[in-house]
Amino acid sequence: MLGDKLKNYLHLHFIVFLWGFTAVLGAIISIDALPLVWYRILISVVVLGLVLLVKRQRVKLTFKMLIKFFFAGCIIALHWISFFAAIKASNVSVTLICLSTGAFFTAILEPVIYKRKIVPYELILGGITIIGLLFIFNLNTHYILGIVLALLAALLSALFSILNGRMAKEYEASVISFYELLFGVLFVSVLLFIKTPNFIFSVLDLSLNDFLALLVLGVLCTAYAFMNSVKVMRFLSPYTVMLTINLEPVYGIILAYLFLNESEKMSVGFYVGGLIIFSTVLLNGYLKNRKKRKTPIQTS
Repeated sequence: MLGDKLKNYLHLHFIVFLWGFTAVLGAIISIDALPLVWYRILISVVVLGLVLLVKRQRVKLTFKMLIKFFFAGCIIALHWISFFAAIKASNVSVTLICLSTGAFFTAILEPVIYKRKIVPYELILGGITIIGLLFIFNLNTHYILGIVLALLAALLSALFSILNGRMAKEYEASVISFYELLFGVLFVSVLLFIKTPNFIFSVLDLSLNDFLALLVLGVLCTAYAFMNSVKVMRFLSPYTVMLTINLEPVYGIILAYLFLNESEKMSVGFYVGGLIIFSTVLLNGYLKNRKKRKTPIQTS
C-alpha cells in the first residue's frame, strides 16, 4: 500500500500533467484569453456546484472567509488570463518555460507572507534563473510580450499557491474551489463587461471544436484538477507543490510538440535558457531536501 504522502505526490503529478495539457488546449482554442478564461471558470463552477449538491456539503461562511475566497479567486483568474494571453502572444513552449520561474517567486514571497528569513542560496539560484531568462529574451525578441505575460502568470501562481496552501488546512477542498472559482468568474465577468458590453449576446457563438475543447478544459483540467490540487495541499508543503508544478513545462512542451509540432520549434538558445532555469529549480529542491534531512528533530 502506498503511503498517503506518496499517493498525494503522485496525484499531484497527474494534475500537473493535466495543467500541461491545458497549455495545448489554450493554443488550440481560437477565442481570446479573457473570454476563454470566463468559459473555463464558468464550466468549472457549474461542475463543482453539482459536486457540492451531490455531497450535500454545507459550510458556515463568515465574512472573513468570503474575503479570503474573493482575493484568491481574483488572483487565480488573473493568473489564467495572463497565462493564456502569453500563449496567444508567443507559444506554449515560451510560456511554460517562463512559468517555471514560479518556484523562485515562491522563495521570495513565502518569507514575506510567513515572516521568515530569505535563504541566501535561493537568491543566488534566482540570479542564475535571470541568466536563463536573458538567453530567452535576447534570442526570442519577437516573443517579449508573451515572456512578460508568462512571468506575471508565474508570480500570480506562486502567490496563489502560498495563500491556498494555508487555506487548504482550514477548509474542505471542494468548498474552497467552488467559492474561489465563483468569485473568479464574477471578477472576469466584470472585466468582460468593461471590455465588451455586449459579450453576453455572443455566448453561444462558438465553433464545435472550441466548445469541446472548453469542456475538457473546464471539467477535467480545471474542476477536477483544481479541487484535487487543493486537497493534496493538505499533505504537501507550498514549496513542494510549487516545485512539482515546475514539471508542467516538461509535460506541456512534449504534448505541444506532439499536437502543434512546427509552431513549437525554437532556437538552440531558447533551450539553453530553459535548461538553465529548469536546472536551478531542481537544484533548489535538492538543497531544500538536504537541509531538511540535516535539521535535528526537536522533542518536548
